[in-house]
Amino acid sequence: MIRLYCATGNPGKLREFRLAAGTAPVEIDLLPGFEDIPPCVEDGATFEENAVIKARHYGEAAGTGKGAGHARPLLFADDSGLEVDALGGAPGVLSARYCGRHGDDLANNRLLIEKLRGVENRTARFVCAIALVEGADVRGVYRGAVEGVIVDQPRGAGGFGYDPHFYYPPFGCTFGEAGAERKFSVSHRGQALRTMLAALTGPCGAG
Repeated sequence: MIRLYCATGNPGKLREFRLAAGTAPVEIDLLPGFEDIPPCVEDGATFEENAVIKARHYGEAAGTGKGAGHARPLLFADDSGLEVDALGGAPGVLSARYCGRHGDDLANNRLLIEKLRGVENRTARFVCAIALVEGADVRGVYRGAVEGVIVDQPRGAGGFGYDPHFYYPPFGCTFGEAGAERKFSVSHRGQALRTMLAALTGPCGAG
């Protein structure tokens, strides 16, 4: 069994990561002492850059004994968000703080719909990049993306973030209406995590 530590303060993400692990021989835990580690500045221009910044930041802290209590724990962090074509890819890396306040889902969604008022093209995608580190050493960066359409009225109480406004045509519903397992079978976060787990647990992954 491979133990992985997840550097996130978002319980929704942690639940989804654990769900994605399925029957893989891994155990995913929140990094002990995560809340005591000062947050890093996520100033990368891409999801991949921010994922690496976060993973290295928390990986180094964990390696000093402030986190997992292991000299070089395997730890991953993600950066994910929504890219809307009509907005030039916005909110992008600013998705969690689009309204100016971090994690205010209601305000972020309200601003998104205001920006799209009168706009016909509603194509968008969720993107996730996951960086896996061992201490400060990057073991890999993994990406996932899923295409959809933004709808004005929120639908469904499931998920979090922009899920109620993200309509996924193959399901005929929004991610807010899809069940957790169904959503994760196709989601950006599920894709990225499954790719990481395949690399980690494959014939050469654990070496």
